[in-house]
Amino acid sequence: MENQLGLVLKLLLLSALLSVLIKYAGPSLSIPATATNALIIILSPIVIIAIALLWRFQAQKQN
Repeated sequence: MENQLGLVLKLLLLSALLSVLIKYAGPSLSIPATATNALIIILSPIVIIAIALLWRFQAQKQN
């Protein structure tokens, strides 16, 4: 139970930090509104998760 509480607190802290970064540092970034940039922003989390899951699958397969 303590391990789960620690995980939830870490996620809450990471989420709050990310929110602050988006709110205050985000507007200072000058990213042009193009279709390519929109696709990169939308698809990059999916690609990152896919890579992480494949990496984890490979690690479990070796054990």
